[in-house]
Amino acid sequence: MWADRGVIQRPARSQSEGCGSVCHVVCWRATPPRVTPEERAAPVPTADALLLFSPAGLDGSAPSGSPVQERQTGMLVSQLACRKSAAPLLRCRLKMSQSSAASARPSSDLVAFRKVFLRSQNIVIITGAGVSAESGVPTFRGQGGFWRKWAAQDLATPGAFSQNPSRVWEFYHYRRELVLTKEPNPAHQAIAECEAVLAKQGRRVTVITQNVDELHRRAGSKNLLEIHGSLYRTRCLSCGHEASNYKSPICPALEGRGAPDRDTEDARIPEKDLPRCETCSGLLRPAVVWFGESLDSDVLRQAEEALERCDLCLVAGTSSVVYPAAMFAPQAADRGVPVAEFNTEVTPATNSFQFHFHGPCGEILPLALCCHRAWDAEPEN
Repeated sequence: MWADRGVIQRPARSQSEGCGSVCHVVCWRATPPRVTPEERAAPVPTADALLLFSPAGLDGSAPSGSPVQERQTGMLVSQLACRKSAAPLLRCRLKMSQSSAASARPSSDLVAFRKVFLRSQNIVIITGAGVSAESGVPTFRGQGGFWRKWAAQDLATPGAFSQNPSRVWEFYHYRRELVLTKEPNPAHQAIAECEAVLAKQGRRVTVITQNVDELHRRAGSKNLLEIHGSLYRTRCLSCGHEASNYKSPICPALEGRGAPDRDTEDARIPEKDLPRCETCSGLLRPAVVWFGESLDSDVLRQAEEALERCDLCLVAGTSSVVYPAAMFAPQAADRGVPVAEFNTEVTPATNSFQFHFHGPCGEILPLALCCHRAWDAEPEN
């Protein structure tokens, strides 16, 4: 399926240019796009054109047109201009986006979806922040997406952690403690139940989530790929050891810290009192994918393999603007796999999918997936 995956990256030249680490773009395509000689000779798309395709990070995508997104996009364009092989792919995706409005509207026929579902043997379910938002987990996006006076993209970077690990740990401590008070909602539960029942039928469900809250895991999902990591895993900056960590608080110095109010002062916790590695006493960081960081290659490979063998793909609660996950479902659709989107809004990818069901995931997913209980149902041709 993934005939072409390119990772284009370079170190940032200065702290003001980005996160201080690496900015990257990951591109996939199922088959090489057909490109005319005229298209191949055309210039690489501009930064404005690439805003739809610029990557963001796990903790909330940069709003369209924001300084962060424009900065990331400009860096990508400067690199893609040096890679002639990338230009045809980007032009192909841009052409698809521009023509999507003219394509057929996706179906909202639940009966038709269930017929496809009953025939499917390998199902991939991709979930985003919208699913967890229904459990009361903040998305840190849009106008209200701030912790104190900082947006997520100001905190969720290697540079921010290097400059002020105390502030970043306060932010993640707040999120860890908050999520512990939340419960999986009917969407999480329907997905987990679907996986369990279909496994008894010899069918497979793989959940690929962009969320870091582990609510899918708590709901009972087993075949789960957390492509952006977890709030409840840590990684040592010294020895690299990574492990689950459910301590509450994660260290004594963070107890009672992390209040999100705008006028709250930083705790300024000394580095020696922040979470430390039990193996080497080095400083720990959250084991999540920050802005400017690449996804774990092993997790990404497993996601690619699941998408390659799937014969049905569901997309729930994701805005389809955070890359590389935003490419997963459209690429499945490109090779003829039925894709069903469940969302409270239309996304940039909606018109490339066979189905779109409008509404809260906690309401519509259970209705769509309840047909898995029809053990003896014969799929209709």
